[in-house]
Amino acid sequence: MAKDILQNWEKRSKEHRKQYQQFLKRTDKNKVLKSLPALHEEAFEQVDCLSCANCCKNYSPRFKTPDVKRISKHLGMKESAFIDTYLRVDEDGDFVVKSSPCPFLAADNTCNIYEQRPSDCARFPYTDEDVLIKRQALTLKNSEFCPITYYVLEKLIQ
Repeated sequence: MAKDILQNWEKRSKEHRKQYQQFLKRTDKNKVLKSLPALHEEAFEQVDCLSCANCCKNYSPRFKTPDVKRISKHLGMKESAFIDTYLRVDEDGDFVVKSSPCPFLAADNTCNIYEQRPSDCARFPYTDEDVLIKRQALTLKNSEFCPITYYVLEKLIQ
């Protein structure tokens, strides 16, 4: 039953975008927040991130100062060299990766800096926190390339 939800999810996420938008606008936020941890866990049981990695292939997390410090140290690089090699500043003034897919994504869809990855990566796809409701545009965007976000939204509107 749960796997059925994921059939043709890319197409269906685009078809359901308006429905998600309306739901997120008028939902009981407290009720949704209470249900998120269980739905988040259920979604991760249904979706194997390593078989997907759409987030790493198509999206860049923000690299905040603590992320830059931690990752550059791990790689044995000066922060300035790390920034020059891997990052650029986006339209919001945030550091993001220069190119897609992420330069730290390995051929088997694992992350070469997993233990030191940016906090945005560790928190993605935000399906167990209030970001899902507070940053609706981000949630809608994520639902079109992340099967976990799609799954959680589908379960919420059921």
